[in-house]
Amino acid sequence: MITTQDLVVSFGQGLDAVHAVRGISFAVAEGESFGLVGESGSGKSTVLRALAGLNRNWTGEASINGLDVATRDARLPRLVQMVFQDPYASLHPRHTVDRTLSEPLEIHGIGDVAARVEKALANVGLGSNFRFRYPNQLSGGQRQRVAIARALMLEPKVLLLDEPTSALDVSVQAEILNLLRGLRMAQRLTIILVSHNLAVVAHMCDRLAVMNRGMIVEEMDIATLRREDPTQAYTRQLLLASKGYDREGAARLVTYD
Repeated sequence: MITTQDLVVSFGQGLDAVHAVRGISFAVAEGESFGLVGESGSGKSTVLRALAGLNRNWTGEASINGLDVATRDARLPRLVQMVFQDPYASLHPRHTVDRTLSEPLEIHGIGDVAARVEKALANVGLGSNFRFRYPNQLSGGQRQRVAIARALMLEPKVLLLDEPTSALDVSVQAEILNLLRGLRMAQRLTIILVSHNLAVVAHMCDRLAVMNRGMIVEEMDIATLRREDPTQAYTRQLLLASKGYDREGAARLVTYD
């Protein structure tokens, strides 16, 4: 469903250029949930933005369901959508939930708008009484449910998730993750999940790739992650760091270039 080959993303020019993604390649099968993990600044979100068409300054090859992402094919928005990290920033503060969910349908000329909006709200666990509320009348978890509903309005086959729970309270995170798992099964979605939380990846994904300084240093399945049996030293350090701070563990950490 998703393939990238030698994907390179840079910002700036000449000596000031920042090489955010350095020639990565991976493939995701139809219906698979694939994780991208790594520390902040490793290039994870940049990969998603390139695949979603939000960052067009890249080289290499990327395709979704056989469509070349670089061609900006008009069919791509109905094939792939993205859920962003911060639900407080991703929804327009002056648009009601109804307008937020209706807009993709109107842009693509899809009818039966009211019924589709009602169904979308029900699919994410929100009643029809949320339809004409504004974002400031919603909690963080409710906002993220609306953002998920918006991403699914065009019935895409691929959902890109950029740390969808990191801005939420711990008590709400599990609800959103379980919602996403249920939607994946019900709608047969292919998912790429970006996260620095290995527990979230283990809960949501079938396989994962570990990124460091814009490169993939290791791919593994979730069984290997749960056994804590990676092959690369950097991945072992990520596992160690994910367990929380302790003085002895911190003393063993090494900086990798």
